[in-house]
Amino acid sequence: MDVSQYLEIFIEETKEHLQSLNEQLLVLEKEPDNKETINEIFRAAHSLKGMAGTMGYKRMQKLTHDMENVFQEIRNEKMKVSSTLVDGLFRGLDALEEYLDNIVNNQDEGTNDNQDIIDLFQKELQAGLNGTAAPAAPAAAEPAAAATATASAAATDAQELLNSFTLTEAEKNMINKARAQEQKAYIVRINIQDTCVLKAARAFLVFKAIESVGETIKSMPDAQAIEDEKFDFSFSVVVTSKKTMEEVQAAVMNVSEVKSVDIALIDETKCETKEIAEQTEQAAQAATGTAAAAQTKAPATTSKKPVVNRSVRVDIDKLDDLMNLVSELIIAKNGLVSISPADLVRDEKNSSFRDQVEYLERITTNIHQSVMKVRMVPIESVVNRFPRMIRDLSKKLDKKMELYMSGEETELDRTVIDEIGDPLQHILRNAADHGLESNEERIKAGKPEVGSIFLSAYQEGNNVVIEVRDDGHGIDVEKVKAKAIERGTITSDQAETMSDKEIIDLLFRPSFSTAEKISDISGRGVGLDVVKTKIEALGGSVECRSVLGEGSTFIIRLPLTLAIIQSLMVVLGNEKYAIPLGSIQTIEDIPTTDIKYVEGKEVINLRGTVIPLVRLDKILDVPNAKQDQESLTVVIVAKGDKQAGLIVDDLIGQLEIVIKSIGKYINNSKMISGATILGDGEIALILDANTLV
Repeated sequence: MDVSQYLEIFIEETKEHLQSLNEQLLVLEKEPDNKETINEIFRAAHSLKGMAGTMGYKRMQKLTHDMENVFQEIRNEKMKVSSTLVDGLFRGLDALEEYLDNIVNNQDEGTNDNQDIIDLFQKELQAGLNGTAAPAAPAAAEPAAAATATASAAATDAQELLNSFTLTEAEKNMINKARAQEQKAYIVRINIQDTCVLKAARAFLVFKAIESVGETIKSMPDAQAIEDEKFDFSFSVVVTSKKTMEEVQAAVMNVSEVKSVDIALIDETKCETKEIAEQTEQAAQAATGTAAAAQTKAPATTSKKPVVNRSVRVDIDKLDDLMNLVSELIIAKNGLVSISPADLVRDEKNSSFRDQVEYLERITTNIHQSVMKVRMVPIESVVNRFPRMIRDLSKKLDKKMELYMSGEETELDRTVIDEIGDPLQHILRNAADHGLESNEERIKAGKPEVGSIFLSAYQEGNNVVIEVRDDGHGIDVEKVKAKAIERGTITSDQAETMSDKEIIDLLFRPSFSTAEKISDISGRGVGLDVVKTKIEALGGSVECRSVLGEGSTFIIRLPLTLAIIQSLMVVLGNEKYAIPLGSIQTIEDIPTTDIKYVEGKEVINLRGTVIPLVRLDKILDVPNAKQDQESLTVVIVAKGDKQAGLIVDDLIGQLEIVIKSIGKYINNSKMISGATILGDGEIALILDANTLV
């Protein structure tokens, strides 16, 4: 039986349970007597234990079982939540995440037993129960002890089953051959818990457990029926083994969600051979069927790495809307098909044809919006792991701090969501380490001892804005300036003419850091330049604003989607280019006489604002079709609060375009963010306004 088919579901659900446990433990740390939270943690640990057991991940199952034991006693009010226990539970979650990472990469949980964490749980249990025997001990001990205690009663039940169990000629011969090799034959009935969801997977693990102690001769029902889950909550197997009855029973009991195991020895009288010629061939196949199924299917767990994070949960109403629009699309298609060439000839103005095209255009726009909504995911799925991270940083840095989040329900395209986690993590770690002062410094400055970090998200037009703000000491511009001069990034003369904002922007340069010492949290100079590169690769922008003594704010702007955008189509020479509409401020007709020069570069003074000009024909190496013009068509684009004027030859108009990746085969300039296919089949490159600015 192949359990790899359940692997993707297991990974997705385990991530959800681990995130839930992280959130609930943060609540428990502040409210140790919160019954609802305690129950929630117990349920999540119990679910994780069952899922890990189902998939055969025993180390993960054992660790979650011990967590479950701890919370069972807390629920029963036999022990209290201590800070040591909470720290241990967080360590347990980290260990579970390590197991999950191994499973994602190798489909194997690894070899780390995390015995120190298990020992901590058991120690806390004993201390919490005032020195009484730890309930977790039976979980850590070999299951053989429990199996021995029930072997006698189980044997009676199994003997009843034995009386009605018929062995074929071939099966008797196999048992007799095993006896000749000093093995014993047992009949084993396995009773699975009624709450078990994946019975076939559980049966597969039972067969794997039996393989470790002996060989399966026969199963009732047969292997195929068990794989197809065509059985109730019990099945039986005939096993030959050199192990004792108790050891065989213990091996099967070690599989989670097995309620009980009945076992009995098959005596020699049951195996006296008889002539059953017609069944011999079928029996031989049945005898080896179970073992063969296990052997042939088991290698499936080493197949290619599972694809994770590719799914999106969609509200059924959104799917209904999409279905309705597709229905209308079919109606529009039928309308176009029904117009014959003769109708077009008779209708000189082609009004009916135009009506159908407009109808089709309306539907495709609505389908685009509907599909966008389907792809949208709340940003909560990224930010909900940050409270735990800030809690750990608070302890590691010995600074008191709190994270306040708002706008978690703001939605972003799934492709953007997958990429935004790391940049946000960099900025938050930066705020905790560099931004917030030590507890003593905050008290001296008259600030609250507990530092505050604010993470907020909101939609602004076709963009989503994410702000990370702290109430720390802000960025010391003079210190940054001195460091930049020391490193040779800028000269002293340049430093004199640069504004505070331009100085702060130096922090986004590669390998630039003002940290006095390097730590595992920050100071290696790989933070903010990575953030900038990643966000601009997503078509977004990042800027920093800071007031010395009051704190800093990082503002990230991201496009709602990376798939379909509104753009302005422009002409350069004999080539067409697309400029994303979200970057465009205005389009101006500028007389050539209005062009001025600042430090040898062309600028214009537009309504009191000095804007540098970018001649796209020179940058893109396109021959200029228009020479000696009296006026220029200038597209004003913006990146944050910076502006630039892109000089183009002509405008085509606004167009909704589908972004296509250029791929890795072409050494692509950062100025080109992709390409699109126009209605006539021609290809137009899409300009990245951020890079041009």
